[in-house]
This record gives sequence, C-alpha cells and structure tokens, in this order.
Amino acid sequence: MVRTAAFMTEPVETVRRDDRVDEVLERLAQADFEGFPVVDDDERVVGIVTQTDLVRLFRKKDRIVWIPIGVPPFSETVTYGFDLSLDELDIGIDAAKAARKPISEIMTEDVVTVSPDTELDEIVVLLTDEDRDINRLPVVEDDRIVGIVTREDALRAVRDNS
Repeated sequence: MVRTAAFMTEPVETVRRDDRVDEVLERLAQADFEGFPVVDDDERVVGIVTQTDLVRLFRKKDRIVWIPIGVPPFSETVTYGFDLSLDELDIGIDAAKAARKPISEIMTEDVVTVSPDTELDEIVVLLTDEDRDINRLPVVEDDRIVGIVTREDALRAVRDNS
C-alpha cells in the first residue's frame, strides 16, 4: 500500500498566525500553489489560509473587479478580486485595514491533517469529500508539520501506482 511519505511535498512553505495579510498575499503571488499551512513557533499546524480566504476578505457585496496583487511590474502575479465601486470611496481604507490584519483572523482553524503513514486510499477520500472541499492536507508527525499533500500529488500517486 502507498503511504503519504512516498508522495508528499517537503519541505513545506508555511506562514505564522501573526503574519499580515499583505505579506501573505505577496508570498502567494510569487508561489505556484494556492495556500499555506499556518504554524505556531513550534511548527504545529494551527490553521490553513488559501486564495479563497483572501479573496473573501477583500470582496464587497456581490460585485468583483479583478486586480493584480504583487510586485511591480506585475510580471508574475495572482489575480484577486474585490468590489471597486465608485460610490464606495472608502474601499481604499477598508482594503488597507484588511491588508494589515494578522492571518489568524481569516485562516481556517479546523484543519484536516494526515500522517506520513496515511494510506493513499484515505488521502483520496479526504481530498474528494464534497462537503469539505479540501485541496491540500498538511502532513504531521509528532505534532509538527513535515510535508503537504495536494490533490495533484494524490492524482500523480494514483497514476504512478495503477
């Protein structure tokens, strides 16, 4: 049976609960993935933050304008959306306030984790759960993060072991 340790990604890029939203956005804009596990000083998983969490923070009502976030000249950016209505001139103030928030205010705290010994079949079940919509699973050993598994990692493992 194939176990998580055989196909997890390591080392894991993480953020801290007191990292600011703007700092995390900057790192995410330069990354080739869509979220970070949030860890404490002992590398214990305390949450997870994704692009979806960040978009929700900047979204106003149901209207969205897509804007690039990143380092000029925006050659490698991720696009996030928020409402930029001309009748809401305070959007800049709201966005600035949101950007200074600690990531702990928007992270998901109820994180599903797995161990390096978790079997591939169980990983697939977790990543295909329609109610939770999980795309990444932190891999934890002795209460500390040691890796991460994404849906893409699991699909490759299924392909390679079929």
